Amino acid sequence: MKIGAVMFFTTDSMRPADLGRALEERGFESLWVPEHTHVPLTRLTPYVGGGALPRPYYEIFDPFLALNAAAAATTTLKIGTGIALVVQRDPIVTAKMVSTIDQLSEGRFLFGVGNGWNRDEIENHGTAFATRNKLARERIEAMQTIWTQDEPSYEGEFVRFGPMNQWPKPFQKPYPPIIVGGAFPYAAQRAIRYGNGWIPRADRLEHDGIGVVIGKFRDMATEAGRDPASLLISIFRVPDDLTQLRFCQQIGIDRVVFSLPAEKPDVILPILDRWVQVKRDLGL
Repeated sequence: MKIGAVMFFTTDSMRPADLGRALEERGFESLWVPEHTHVPLTRLTPYVGGGALPRPYYEIFDPFLALNAAAAATTTLKIGTGIALVVQRDPIVTAKMVSTIDQLSEGRFLFGVGNGWNRDEIENHGTAFATRNKLARERIEAMQTIWTQDEPSYEGEFVRFGPMNQWPKPFQKPYPPIIVGGAFPYAAQRAIRYGNGWIPRADRLEHDGIGVVIGKFRDMATEAGRDPASLLISIFRVPDDLTQLRFCQQIGIDRVVFSLPAEKPDVILPILDRWVQVKRDLGL
């Protein structure tokens, strides 16, 4: 089981390059960055945490630029979007961004994707909230076509383009892992349909039990004709609870990712050092 960290980078937080080096030096596997282009002052969709959205949601850096800074300062650390909001991104532009950062990092990029929950934010991008899930699937399929074909074209309900040329192709073949974020069962179904893995949140798995939900996910994959072993499971926002983490090891979770606050090194580095001890206790 691998261990990574996720952080909302802002102008007041530790810098991506510095955090990337600190994670790599301590033997962690990956760094993840969420995405919000902006946060509208209206609120058609309540924040799941209750109340107003925390400031880092609208102060966060662009994930690709932050991750590229971290990649440039490291040699082995994997970098991932956790998650990129594909319903708010042009697929042709995003396909080039993904393949470029994958080339520049020499195959260290992990493409975490999601469909979003904030209706106001999504609709500011011209996307109808009710059809965002189909739009996301078409955009991902279109990007997969761009990455794998010399003269790609795509014809869907929402995404259409004729034959084109676009390079570079990704460093990883056929493309970086597409890891679908979101809750069970719908995001899990999307991961099985067009992804290479699934990102659930630890707090969302607690109601029915992590083992139960993961078992259902693997059964669904088998029923759909997918090999469950080919669908990597990355649980986000895990606490430093050794009992829970050991259970994740036992049931074959591929990766756990802990959250870091948008703070300076004096706050972040002690958290990393605590997780180093957790890693050692787990035998990793």
